[in-house]
Parts: sequence; structure tokens; C-alpha cells
Amino acid sequence: MRVAVLKGGRSLERGVSLRSGARVEDALDRLGHEVVALDAGADLVRRLEESRPDAAFIALHGPDGEDGTAQELLEILGIPYTGPGVMACTRCMDKVIAKHEMRAAGVPTPDWFAFNETAFRELGAAETLPAIEQRLGFPLVVKPARQGSALGVEFAAGAERVPEALLAAFSYDDRVLLERYVSGRELAVSVLGEEALPVVEVIPRETDAYDFAARYEIGRTTFECPARLSEAEAEAVSGAALDAYEALGCAGFSRVDLMLGEEGPQVLEVNAVPGLTDTSLLPQAAEAAGLTFERLVERIIELALEREPEAAIRDGE
Repeated sequence: MRVAVLKGGRSLERGVSLRSGARVEDALDRLGHEVVALDAGADLVRRLEESRPDAAFIALHGPDGEDGTAQELLEILGIPYTGPGVMACTRCMDKVIAKHEMRAAGVPTPDWFAFNETAFRELGAAETLPAIEQRLGFPLVVKPARQGSALGVEFAAGAERVPEALLAAFSYDDRVLLERYVSGRELAVSVLGEEALPVVEVIPRETDAYDFAARYEIGRTTFECPARLSEAEAEAVSGAALDAYEALGCAGFSRVDLMLGEEGPQVLEVNAVPGLTDTSLLPQAAEAAGLTFERLVERIIELALEREPEAAIRDGE
């Protein structure tokens, strides 16, 4: 087949996306497919129309790649694409929307509050901080609502650290959430189709948090896959991940990030287009399940071709 690999773009995760895309291109080439490498920019639609690929492999991370933007364009052009559809990507990308959807579906996720920059600067939202801090406790986690790779995520050990953490989060997005910190083991469950792959445990070596550097610099983090969990723990973690995947309407593949603490698994977020670099968690989970990277890429494309386009569903076809 002729497969277009969408990568790069203009988000803060451009570098990671280029690495994911290059690795996918190498795998597709080894599988015998014709690869059309597309660095997403203003000419993306024109280049897609000119190349007319049989499928598009989305390796774009962050805004435009994970929020439904690229997916909507591919729906309009009638090109099958990998990963979740437009609405699922929209839900996953906005952590506040995702948490509301998960809570409504009964998926365990840490308590949180959220507001936008307008509320903070013009409506006195800063006056609510003492009440939020009292209800969530310390430490608490401050996050931009729509970013990936832990960009802008800050941990506030006490009230004096919250304003600084909010400023950092607001530098990445105009909406932030404050989330109850969950102490425990940091886990990730990748879902391929409807199947949960082996659980990966993330153990940062040099930092207390799995931040951007720890995610993508080789040697900064230890990964254990399959994670050393009891049968009951593994079942609970995988079950929570599959419930979150379903609650947000995902399809194809995604990665669910969780914490396993005393209260059981707590879902932090669902990544609609997880990384595929040499330090990324999905390829590690696939390998533990007996899938080579080439077979993983092939299976992702197969799932893309099996899914009914959202445009057809909307049009009632």
C-alpha cells in the first residue's frame, strides 16, 4: 500500500513526532509499503490530495495531531487513518473534558478542579485557591489542560508553590487543572484494538517525576514490562485502562496512564496518539506481548482500514 506518515507539525512535541514518524517509516519500508513522508504544514492537504495514499499513519503529537484537527481533514479527504477518531481525540486532548467523561462513566480518576485564564485574571478565581487546596490537599498537581509529554506539569508541595505552578501551566495553555496527587506506582497500559497489552511500570532515575526529559532521554528512566503486579492488581489496572479507553470512544490504539496507590488504580489521562520512539511505552508493551515493531505498525494500519469513517456515520451512510 501507499501509506502517508504524518509527522512533525508545529507543536512543542515536534521533535518527538519526527522521531516517531521516522521509526514508523522505517518499519513500513521493511514491510514493503510505499511510504509518503509528510511534515505537517500549510501544504498538508495539497500533498495528501496529490499523493492519494491508501492510508495515513498519524505520528503527530500534541495540538493539531492529537486533538482531532488532522483527523477531521483526513475524514474530509476520505483517507483512512490510524488511531482514534475526531471526537475521541478531542476528548483525550482536553484533560478536563476527559476527566468529566471518565468520572461520568465510573472510571476512577483523581479529584480535580479547573479554570481558564480569564477566570483567574478577571473573575477572581485566585480567591478559590484556599478552598481548592483544602479539598485536594498537598502535594497537588497543576497541569495545562491541553498538552502532552508532561509539558507544563508542576507539583506544588505547599500553598506557596501554587502560584508559580499556575504560571508555568498557563504558559502552555489558557486552561489549567489542579489535581489531587496520588502516591503510588506509575503505570501505563497500551490498548491495541480492544486488547490491553502488558502493563509498563515507569521508574524515573534522576527525577521524582516522569517529566519531558525523563520520557525521551535514554537512560533517564527505568521501564519494567511486564510490571511486577499481582494477578488481581494487573486485572484491576488493565480493566480501568480499558474502561477509560471505551469511555472516551477510542479506537485503533491509545495509551492510558495510571497511578496504582492504596485506593487501587487511578487513571490520569488517555493519550490518543502515543509516542513510538525508542523510549516510548507502547512499543515496549507490544514487544512484551510478542509483537515486533513492524507487526505493531502493520496491526495499527489494519485496524485503521477496518474502522468505519466518522464522516459516513454523521452522513447516515
